[in-house]
Parts: sequence; C-alpha cells; structure tokens
Amino acid sequence: MELLMPFLKAINAIYGILKAINAIYGIVKATNDINNAIYGNFKAIDDINNAMNGIFQAINAIYGIINVIYSLTNSINGIFNGIYSLKNSINGIVIVIFGLNIFSKNT
Repeated sequence: MELLMPFLKAINAIYGILKAINAIYGIVKATNDINNAIYGNFKAIDDINNAMNGIFQAINAIYGIINVIYSLTNSINGIFNGIYSLKNSINGIVIVIFGLNIFSKNT
C-alpha cells in the first residue's frame, strides 16, 4: 500500500490540476456570458432606438396629413372666395349695364 501512495498522490495532483483547468474554463465561460449579456443590452438599446425612430416617423406622417388637410381647407376657402369675387363681378357688370340702360333712356 505504501508503494501505491506516491502514485495515488500524483493522480490526486493531476485531478487537482484538471479541477483548476475546469475552474479557468468556468471563468472564461462566465466572461463570455457577461459579454453576451452586454451585447444583448446594447442590441436592446438599438432596438428601442429603432422603435423610437419609427414612432417619430409616424408622428411626422400624422403632421404631414394635418398639413395636407390644412392646405385642402385653404384651397376650398380660396375656391369659395373666387366664387364670391366672380358673383361680385357679375353684380358689378349687371349694375353697369342697368346704369347704361337708364342713362340711354334718359338721353
């Protein structure tokens, strides 16, 4: 049994070395997991940023639609103003013709 002791101690030492290597591997794996988590956080922030950009584009689109409606309202208002001016012009022409008619009857 005493002859086996140095051999068993050597095996135990090799086992200790393997455990140390396994612990180093665990540290490397944990570091890799931390890096992946940090990358995931950056990716999440990037996704949030993209979502916010989408929201701002949607707000700008709504603002554009409101501007189109406002322009359309101004155009319709301009058409009614044009019709009102045309009516006034026709009334003016009728008054001039009526005045000329009265003037010609009096002379």
